[in-house]
Amino acid sequence: MPDVRIVQLPVDTFDALSRGDLAGANETSPVPLSEYLASPENTSVWSRRYRQVLAEPADGAWVTGAIWDMEEQVTVGRAGYHSAPVDGTLEIGYAVDPAFRRRGYARAALQELLERAAQEPGVRTVRLTIAPGNVASMSLAGQFPFRTVGEQWDDEDGLEIILEMDV
Repeated sequence: MPDVRIVQLPVDTFDALSRGDLAGANETSPVPLSEYLASPENTSVWSRRYRQVLAEPADGAWVTGAIWDMEEQVTVGRAGYHSAPVDGTLEIGYAVDPAFRRRGYARAALQELLERAAQEPGVRTVRLTIAPGNVASMSLAGQFPFRTVGEQWDDEDGLEIILEMDV
């Protein structure tokens, strides 16, 4: 499994990424970011995180960051929590750059996030929401003791299965 770290990004980096401005994002990011992170498929995530951290600065230490491969010294995707813990629950989100998929990065990022969650006082539950057709993510979740607790409709992503596991 690759050795990864989730590198938290400053609010100015969120702002630049939300506008697809990779050069601007790299001016403020602690690690070099990839074109994938500034791509149109990711700008809505960064825009949401930018607004979120402006409104709730404490969430900045929790929300989406860059998946950094420690050995290769390259950013391979994004991962983090949707917010600081809410009622003892952390929801995880992740996406790996298509150029780096099928190499264990999603599993390594998920493992990193689960380990952090386990060290946080007051966190009892970790949640994933996955589109039923996302076979890779459903398979990854099946490698951990997640259980299906329901489903929801997400205006951006459509139908999602809600999975939770105790920390």
